[in-house]
Amino acid sequence: MSDHEVLLDNGKQNDPKKKIERKEGEPTPAFIGASWAALLVGVTAYLIGLFNATMQLNEKGYYFAVLVFGLYAAVSLQKAVRDKDEGIPVTNIYYGISWLALIISISLMGIGLYNAGSIDLSEKGFYAMSFVLSLFAAITVQKNIRDTQRARER
Repeated sequence: MSDHEVLLDNGKQNDPKKKIERKEGEPTPAFIGASWAALLVGVTAYLIGLFNATMQLNEKGYYFAVLVFGLYAAVSLQKAVRDKDEGIPVTNIYYGISWLALIISISLMGIGLYNAGSIDLSEKGFYAMSFVLSLFAAITVQKNIRDTQRARER
């Protein structure tokens, strides 16, 4: 064996990388991190935009309430849909209310932005995009939590 081959062989033996074993159905750490990052970016951007906005306090409160309502509605709907899919009992009234709440929150955001005369068009787009990003990320984070819990129970 030459010196070069010995050095290559030693490099393989001292490889510090160890494969982390995941359970079947468990999301990867990268996907979990990306989901949390998207949620934090979306909500933080939305809140910073509200803080810096020149609108009245009651308008800021409206947009904040719509964000919180939308996040709750999105997570609630995701849970109801998933429960139904997995055979966990979900009443039709709860399922319907979850859909209605999400539709109402999105409608309130759209109607509020459409009628907001004090907000520039670029700001309206900013609020709409950060709202949608936050809703999607909240659904994804909740799904990851549930998938991780289910994989660990198996």
